[in-house]
Amino acid sequence: MIRSQIADAQTVLGDEEVALCQRVFDHISSMRQITDTEREDLAQRVIHSYQHGVKDEGALLRLLI
Repeated sequence: MIRSQIADAQTVLGDEEVALCQRVFDHISSMRQITDTEREDLAQRVIHSYQHGVKDEGALLRLLI
């Protein structure tokens, strides 16, 4: 899910950055029972937050939970 959202955003992220965003996405997804539409929104929010300076995994989790 994260990789497709990054492609849509036309943003270049390194493998480590993608992995961090994916971990945050997976963690939040596993905590909640979310629909496909909510999954897409969550992926966009993770990437957007990361691109706007929230680079710490814990901070991303706290922001998006």
